[in-house]
Amino acid sequence: MQVEPARRRAARGREPMSTPPLKMRNIGPKSAAWLRQVGLHTAEDLAAAGPVDAFMRVRRAGFKPSLNLLYALEGALCDCHWQEVPDERRAQLVEQAEAATALLPPPRNRPAASPVTTTVMMQEDDPMPSMRLFDETDD
Repeated sequence: MQVEPARRRAARGREPMSTPPLKMRNIGPKSAAWLRQVGLHTAEDLAAAGPVDAFMRVRRAGFKPSLNLLYALEGALCDCHWQEVPDERRAQLVEQAEAATALLPPPRNRPAASPVTTTVMMQEDDPMPSMRLFDETDD
């Protein structure tokens, strides 16, 4: 009796991928995982979305990408190292990303960032708490 490997059993019934998984210059395992989770599985998907849209999809999914991801996506599409993306193009990408970020709705279930205040509730008959930093010892 021959046992079918689990991987083959899991793949049975599914069509083979028409294009290979995302494997491009500047795209490491973590970035590739983020892109897959937002629906960008191939180089063609990334090219169709563009670097700013792909970056914004990752942000909207709740990840915290740095601008290096934005530059890496541009470099991947241009087939150059992300540090070789010209400064003028970087400025354009950042400007487009900031404009797209401004259009995002505020986060749900969390208020927009505001100053933090602390309220201490005391009863009228309670004495004022001590404002000492260190306990005094009876020496």
